[in-house]
Amino acid sequence: MKTSLSATMKNSAGLLVVLAALTAVFSCFLDRFFSPATLQSLLNQIPALTFVSVGMTFVLITGGIDLSAGSLIALTSASLGVLMVQHNWSLLIAAPAVLGIGLFAGLLNGTLSTLGRIPSFIVTLGMLQAARGAALLITGSRMQFIGAAVEPLAKPSPVTGISTAFLLAAACVLLAQFVLTSTVFGRYCVAVGANEQALRLSGINPSGLKIAVFLISGVCAAIAGVIETSRISTGDPGGARGFELLAIAAAVIGGTSLSGGRGSVLQTFLGVLIISVLQTGLAHAGAGEGLRYLITGSVTVAAVAFDAWRNRNA
Repeated sequence: MKTSLSATMKNSAGLLVVLAALTAVFSCFLDRFFSPATLQSLLNQIPALTFVSVGMTFVLITGGIDLSAGSLIALTSASLGVLMVQHNWSLLIAAPAVLGIGLFAGLLNGTLSTLGRIPSFIVTLGMLQAARGAALLITGSRMQFIGAAVEPLAKPSPVTGISTAFLLAAACVLLAQFVLTSTVFGRYCVAVGANEQALRLSGINPSGLKIAVFLISGVCAAIAGVIETSRISTGDPGGARGFELLAIAAAVIGGTSLSGGRGSVLQTFLGVLIISVLQTGLAHAGAGEGLRYLITGSVTVAAVAFDAWRNRNA
């Protein structure tokens, strides 16, 4: 336990150094990058990605993968828009209702990949297509403009400049880190990814655990959908493309192994911050969307290559 804690602190320190270095580089070359306004803007943009990355971390630690998160965000957002615009539901009623989308999708993903013994890559790839199609069908491929009724969640506080959505995301990170490191469920999740057969031989059936992590991922994606809708004031059936890839990138940059058995929610959050600072800095520098994707993708590949090298030499 002490070794694990020491490794976590060491890795977190390394990520903090990378984050500080990126911030310093952009601050040196860009006017007004290092400012309270930029910090507030960055923190208010990351809650949705943070929630998805938290859910993705649990799935990756158990040795699975979830490619459906972006489409589930879109389906949740589209459903929220339809309920609030076409059926006049309030946010307080509609938001909890659409979280059921994440629960159902997570249950389906987990059940098919675990009990059906279908690779999670294939199952969630199918869910990616199905959820996106459902989002387009229920909206007629049109965005649902909601307006002020959905904005309070992502609206910055007039005092701190920080949104309620960010506070919820920060609380989620802390709670998830506690669950992963200080509960039996968290330890079993790590054990499933590290050596599932050994866990079976000890008398523990990992099927329920593997389904549970997909439920967590699905609910996190649905919450992210509500947050994104609040941020842009619109239910968007075509939005959040590539969110799942950014979440995987954040987790891997944070040290989560794609082969399972190792990861930290807190370090994943640092990965989210690194990606967000990188993208924000490039945007301030006038880099186009293509260049931003190219650089972010290169950083992700480097992180994956490092993870593979570390696994070979472990």
